[in-house]
Amino acid sequence: MLYTQDHRSIMDSIRRFVAAEIDPFVDEWEAAETFPAHALFRKMGELGFLGITKPVEYGGLGLDFSYAVAAAEALGHARAQGVGMGIGVQTDMATPALAAFGTDALKREFLAPAIAGEMVVSIGVSEVGAGSDVASLKTRARRDGDDYVISGSKMWITNGTQADWICLLCNTSDGPVHKNKSLIIVPLRENGRLVRGVEVQKIRKMGMWCSDTAQIFFDDVRVPARNRIGDEGMGFIYQMKQFQEERLNGAARRLACSALIEETADYLRQRVAFGKPLLDNQYIQFKLAELKTELESLRALVHVATRAYIQGEDVVELASMAKLKAGRLSREIADWCIQFQGGMGYTWDNHANRAYRDFRLGSIGGGADEVMLQVIAKQMGLMSRHDR
Repeated sequence: MLYTQDHRSIMDSIRRFVAAEIDPFVDEWEAAETFPAHALFRKMGELGFLGITKPVEYGGLGLDFSYAVAAAEALGHARAQGVGMGIGVQTDMATPALAAFGTDALKREFLAPAIAGEMVVSIGVSEVGAGSDVASLKTRARRDGDDYVISGSKMWITNGTQADWICLLCNTSDGPVHKNKSLIIVPLRENGRLVRGVEVQKIRKMGMWCSDTAQIFFDDVRVPARNRIGDEGMGFIYQMKQFQEERLNGAARRLACSALIEETADYLRQRVAFGKPLLDNQYIQFKLAELKTELESLRALVHVATRAYIQGEDVVELASMAKLKAGRLSREIADWCIQFQGGMGYTWDNHANRAYRDFRLGSIGGGADEVMLQVIAKQMGLMSRHDR
């Protein structure tokens, strides 16, 4: 078992926060297609929820990554998944490399406010022509004295319409594609206004409605070279490490699908058809039992991967497996819950219906299923040199 009483105490605190500060407002935020990240993150920062694994000297709790996984699972119980995704970007997608490889000055200027909830942050990797194929991205930062001058655009940026800064992966040289990239902290707003050369366009999506998503354009945006995280040319390596935490975070949030199964079972106990509750149907009983079994298998995989990650092992294969399984299983669970709830399940505001729309992203964002399978096959030694 990965979780101790300390883990469960954090999970209970986050579940209470979700019940008081998120769930009562998700219908309003879904309609607005955004949630008030600055206001919500300040509350979370005050409670220590945004820096669970971050160093104490910058306002974090200094705990190991298993506590981040526990927190992600607790956040997964929110009635709209877009909020948890926005929080996950803040905690486990845009800030791990900064915490691990940034200078003290950079961490005090950008990490500490993110942990406190005083700044909303985003991660900039994908582009119109470079999503899962990270090596092919085109956004460029050219050196000009003590500055970088950035040109290009980024796509599918979670928190993009509200973010104060973005952890940007871009080309900083003409070298080999895996050695010519750097991670740079790029401020997007100053005193609430977009900085010169930055343009933001909101994107509408099938699901995750309350999570704002944007395409961001950079037109000769000037930032100090000191905003680079770690060494120049190491950005691809740093980002691959961030991806492992992102994928485990996303998989952990899907473990909360157990609540969707339980909620559906409760509905079926009350729904009478042909003279008896629908839950008395053995086919339904067996299918829900099978889904719960699959979910517990995913839990075991996430926990094994997390334990290995904490011990410093390479978890590329395990994290990719967890991400693949979580994306597919969560939407399967939501689909069956809609089916068993019948017409009620097909209504727009039904929890299973919203979950189905939200969960569909799991097999696309953060590395599509096909890319996860490619990664796993490579780790298994199944790919020829040409395929690699």
